[in-house]
Amino acid sequence: MVTARTDARHARQIAARVPDPELPMLTLADLGVLRDVTVAPDGTVVASLTPTYSGCPAMAEMRAAVVTRLRAAGYDRAEVRTVLDPPWTTDWITPEGRRRLAEHGIAPPGPAPRPAPGPVPLVLSGTRGAVPCPRCGATDTEETSRFGATSCKALWRCRACLEPFEYVKEI
Repeated sequence: MVTARTDARHARQIAARVPDPELPMLTLADLGVLRDVTVAPDGTVVASLTPTYSGCPAMAEMRAAVVTRLRAAGYDRAEVRTVLDPPWTTDWITPEGRRRLAEHGIAPPGPAPRPAPGPVPLVLSGTRGAVPCPRCGATDTEETSRFGATSCKALWRCRACLEPFEYVKEI
């Protein structure tokens, strides 16, 4: 017997396999932006996504890809809702997603910083320590640019193997 619950589970499996447009080695589930998939009383499949940051230009592509995949799977009524609270954190990247990033030469993020209660301190310089090289594992690395191909990545270089690499910044 097909119920809204089993439909939602199947629809979630479909949405979970949609690749991220900026990091195509990751699915939306690997990246942690796919928050929920439900079926509304009228039969509409509703996928909830949280952007990696406010104004993320990839959200339009993510929404379109999720709707396209759901409709191709037979869900004629599909929509995507953006969920901003709680905000996305790199802690939501799955272990599989972290493995895939490293496998593709992108250093995965460490644990996201936890804000202390009270006023936010003003920090004028980088606070990130060594980022292990995803190619050789060395920790003798340096940041060459705070901004990479996308706003969520920085450019680093390994002093041991001399290879440049991208690093997903903790959020």
